[in-house]
Amino acid sequence: MKTFKFTISGNTYEVEIKNFEGTTANIEVNGTTYSVEVHREVKKTKTPTLVRAELPPSDKGKIEKREKGSPEPVTAPLPGSIIEIMVSPGDVIKKGQVLLVMEAMKMENRIRAEKDGVIESVKISKGSSVLQGDILIELV
Repeated sequence: MKTFKFTISGNTYEVEIKNFEGTTANIEVNGTTYSVEVHREVKKTKTPTLVRAELPPSDKGKIEKREKGSPEPVTAPLPGSIIEIMVSPGDVIKKGQVLLVMEAMKMENRIRAEKDGVIESVKISKGSSVLQGDILIELV
């Protein structure tokens, strides 16, 4: 592999690294083979380590009972303004259907239905400004 010359206390040694795996190296010093353990200084990274808070226990798999007709809100993912509303109260919708178009950060965002249902109420109008998390539409 690599050959090095070391001078220790006035004596010169010719060291050849034969094999290096993990922290163990097989070296040859002046014709004699040795297996040595290499101690490396752990380099500190400049990138900070992210530590995330623990998530609360998941309710996945549990079925939430709702009263018949209890509305489920469709909320704004970002602050923006409403460009077009494509549904009205009483409309039957399918999962993935576009409900409205909003402009956020100079981009048009199509808000789609996450499930089948019926539009119970539309809480906004064309041209309305909304904040993140505002209720736009309620589904049943």
